[in-house]
Parts: sequence; C-alpha cells; structure tokens
Amino acid sequence: MLLCADYVLPITSDPIESGAVLVRNGKIKDVGPADQLRARYADEEVRDFGQAALMPGFVNVHSHVEYTVMRGVVHDVPYAQWLPLVTEKSGALTAADLYDSALIGGLEALASGITTLGDITGSESTVRALNALGMRGVIYREVGAMDRRRVEYAMEAAESDIERWTSAVNSDLITIGIAPAPLYRCHPMIFKLVSEYAGDAIPVAMHLAGSQEEYDFIESGSSSLSVEIMHRREYMEIPPWLPTGVTPANYVLNWGAFDAKQVMAIHCVHVSDADIQKMREYDVAVGFCPRCNAHLGMGVAPLDEFRKAGLRIGLGTDSPAATDSGDMFPEMRIGLMVQRAVGGGRHFLAAHSMLEMATIGGARALRIDDKVGSLEVGKRADITAVDMSGSHQTPTDTPMSALVNTGSASDVLMTMVDGNVLYDQNKWHTDVELAKSIAHVMMTRRKLRK
Repeated sequence: MLLCADYVLPITSDPIESGAVLVRNGKIKDVGPADQLRARYADEEVRDFGQAALMPGFVNVHSHVEYTVMRGVVHDVPYAQWLPLVTEKSGALTAADLYDSALIGGLEALASGITTLGDITGSESTVRALNALGMRGVIYREVGAMDRRRVEYAMEAAESDIERWTSAVNSDLITIGIAPAPLYRCHPMIFKLVSEYAGDAIPVAMHLAGSQEEYDFIESGSSSLSVEIMHRREYMEIPPWLPTGVTPANYVLNWGAFDAKQVMAIHCVHVSDADIQKMREYDVAVGFCPRCNAHLGMGVAPLDEFRKAGLRIGLGTDSPAATDSGDMFPEMRIGLMVQRAVGGGRHFLAAHSMLEMATIGGARALRIDDKVGSLEVGKRADITAVDMSGSHQTPTDTPMSALVNTGSASDVLMTMVDGNVLYDQNKWHTDVELAKSIAHVMMTRRKLRK
C-alpha cells in the first residue's frame, strides 16, 4: 500500500511536502515525494490522506494503562495525598476490572496515534489487553517487598510471571521486562536482584526521584511517605527505615540498580548534576512525564541538563489516574511550555525536539529504535496519519510545530502497527468486544466512586 499526504514527517530527516510511504509485509519499503513513488509503484494500491501528516506512531515510554478506569477518581490533590488515595481505591479492582480498563486505555491510545506503550504493571491484565489489540509494547512486571524476608519470594513470583507472559504474547510486538517497585516500597536488595536477573537481555524500568517526598524519605527518612508505609505495615524490620544521606539516584546506584544493560528511569525530577553524570556513565534512559509532574506538583525535570549529558529521553503520559488520559498531544504541549517557562530564552526548547522525544526518542529509550520511531526504509510500519486541515492548524507553514502546538487526538485519522491498520476514521479494527468492555468499565467506575 502506498500512503500519501501533504506532509511526510520521517523525524530523523527533513519533512517531505507532498510525500508518500510504501508499506509492504509490515515494513516500510520506500519513503519520498509522492509523484516519484506513484510513478515507481504504478500498480500499488494508493491511500491519499490529503491535507494531513504521515508520521511514525507515538512511542509512549511510561504508562499504567490498567488504571484508565481510575481517571478523575482522585482529583486536585498533591502527590503525597494522591498516592495513598489511589493505592487504597485501586485495591478494589479485580483482574477483570483491570483487563477491561487496560483494553479501553489501549483503544484510546490507538485513537490518539500511539503505537507503542511502555507500561509498568503487577497484573497480567495489561499484557493480555495489548496482545489482544495487536499493539507494540514493552511491559515491565513490577516487583517489590519492603521486608527482607519477602524479597526472594517476590523475585521468584516475578520471574515466573515474566516467563509465563513472554510465552503468551506475540514476541514480534511485545517484550516483557521487569521493574523494581518505587523506592519507598522496595527493600534495596530488590534492585540488586533485578539487575542480576535482567543482565543484558531483559529491559528494566524504575520510578526514580519523582517527588520531594521521595527525596526526603531516602535522604533523611522523614516525609509523609514514611508515615504511609508504617500505616500500611509494609516494612516489618526494626527499625523501619534508616536515612541514607544520599539522593535517590545515588541510593539505587549503590545497590546496583544501574548494572543491567537496558535501564530506564522514570521522572528523575529531583536529581543532582552528579546523579545525571552517573546516569550517563551507565547509559540510563529517562522517561520524561511532564504532565504528571505538573499535575501532582512533583516538580520540573531538568530536561536541558539531560539533553546536554546526551541521555536517551522518551516521553511518557504516566498513569491515567494522575493525568486523566494517555494522550501524547497534551503531553508534548505541556512539556514544551513548562520547559520554556523555566528555561527562558537561554534554553528555549524547539517544538520539533519534543516531537522527536515522543517518537524516535521514546524508541531509543526503550531500545527499539532499530524497529520503530521514524519513517525509514527497513523499519516496521508503525505509522499514524494526522489531519492538518482544521482551522486550528491552517495555514501550515511548519507541520512539526503545528502538531505539537495545536494538534489533538481528535485529529488522528489512522493508526497502523506492523502494517496492520488498527484505527481508521473513528473506527477500531481489532478483535475485541468493545461494547462489553465499556459497560464493564462504567460499572467499575461506579464502584470506585462509592
């Protein structure tokens, strides 16, 4: 099939006006001016999107898609208050609730141009949902235990799940990784064992230095998180916590958390220059989640410092329970505006840089940039078409800036994963019972409100 549009945005090369992309057998076979490709492949089926942009599908490096049902349930409170409330309410969710929630979240992701999800979960529900939808993903099985006596059991359970999940999915699309639980809910031995288990082959993701409360908990042992942990009685050893006197990044580094080959740290809001240099030394990628950080008052990540250090950076929407959606368009826009506001003219972030983070940057962070993230010959055909004809986007002199500054999920016309069209003109082409899942999610939301 030959896909044509007024704009083709390869991301790793200059935009092409009146461009085309040839897709065959799930791969990108050619990219270039439409008139040349039409002549070269005269017998090829043509789909012309007109005044639209063809671009690689968004790579959302960090989400908790099974919490789609939780959006709007806990609102207008800062992180330290939001966390225990969401934790308490999520305890009421069954495996069936989580599956349909993840399914709806995945469908919404496709409708907003997302083709790849990086997701941290403790449930098989997300794995089953993304596999059923035909999406691409790197799904990290979370493992945690505060009590040292429970660490080995927690690791054994996680390893068993990873083996089982891996055998149950389409390995061409979905990779299963491992994720230590957040620092304030994780015995430090977990970091060491996760790194040893992951080695060079298994991806690792971890929440790191996301909030001031986490920083205070690790460094001085005193924050609202320590109160919550004692209330939950998750830490059985005495004393429950000894302050370390170091930053969260330094703390996990001391326990070998960066020793695995494929590590991605999520948030990294409260990091020092020394932390960033260590992340560079160990080639740790960053999952940048500006909307969640702003929404929950967590702070602003030092994106300019990450970029100067040459870190691999991908964009993530984080949990719908925090941001109310898994939409990359507002993620790009809010991330851009916040960074410009704090950086000023000296560190003025360009719109195309944010679009790169949402595509090829995310692919690099997940180490799948050999497959996706840009429109290049030989890569898998993970492609989205975005309408550029709306009054909010015309005239379009700079399509990449227009996408970041004015684009929305409602502009997405088509989303293709591995050459398969999964969303097209407000319809999903997936083998799932959509109406049944929506009805279940609505019932679950009523249960959560009670």
